[in-house]
Amino acid sequence: MDEWMNYEQFDRQTWHSFFPTNTVRLSQDNLEDIKSLNDRISIQDLQDVYLPLIKMIQLRYQNFLEWQMQKANFLRQSVHRVPYIIGIAGSVAVGKSTIARLLSILLNKLLPDKRVELMTTDGFLYPNAELKRRGIMDRKGFPESYDMEKLLKFLNDVKAGEPELKAPTYSHQVYDVQLDKPQLIEQPDILIVEGINTLQLPTNQRLYVSDYFDLSLYVDADADLIEQWYLQRFGLLLDTAFTDPSNYYYPYSQGDREAAFKMARDVWQRVDLPNLEEFILPTKSRANVILHKTVGHVVDRIYLRRD
Repeated sequence: MDEWMNYEQFDRQTWHSFFPTNTVRLSQDNLEDIKSLNDRISIQDLQDVYLPLIKMIQLRYQNFLEWQMQKANFLRQSVHRVPYIIGIAGSVAVGKSTIARLLSILLNKLLPDKRVELMTTDGFLYPNAELKRRGIMDRKGFPESYDMEKLLKFLNDVKAGEPELKAPTYSHQVYDVQLDKPQLIEQPDILIVEGINTLQLPTNQRLYVSDYFDLSLYVDADADLIEQWYLQRFGLLLDTAFTDPSNYYYPYSQGDREAAFKMARDVWQRVDLPNLEEFILPTKSRANVILHKTVGHVVDRIYLRRD
């Protein structure tokens, strides 16, 4: 079966033609502040890819609000505020975080009267101490390393309109969950949820995380390219860690650099690549939108599911 049979495919030029605006409210300096380590994004990317994408999201959101109103009228109920949830999935090092932050900023500018919030699922990893207790520290990032029941309950509470929720956070500097530094989520109109596991079926659960999503995106690229970006990002992490002994990467920044990269390549081959191939990539076809990247983090193709 052709994996793209349920998708319409567009190149950048065609996609841009659907919303050919050149009105950009962000500068290249703004984009530099948004992007993650070793990622790349330009004003041209903004015009060609992300402004049309934001316009499409706005149209879908308007339809969502209209349906909430029609449903309430049909049931003779008052209209309740139901958050619109956007999920963003993809491999490590593929640039999900940059896209999530950019969409958050653009939606805030496009819909200034709406509350837009962004969170990642990294905080729902089990703490390192628990991973070690379970003997799965070397499986960090795999489905069993996440407290999926906790994540599902959190998203259920968001959809239910709970007034105030605390999402656990994660620090890449200390390489662990920060239980003492939760993120406060207060009744967002739009919530963006970013993480490698957002389209996966949880172990021993019947619900997908994406069952709570109103729109889902998958950031795609060839595995060989992602490995290059992974190793380039690792090098930048070493460059930023050498003055901070509390940083997880500090010991690697002090030792032999070649040995450090050998370790990183080993982690990619043993952990991240198998996780991508077995658990992340197979969920791609569940996304409403797929952004395919090529060399230099350039989005060259956009896929829109026929639904």
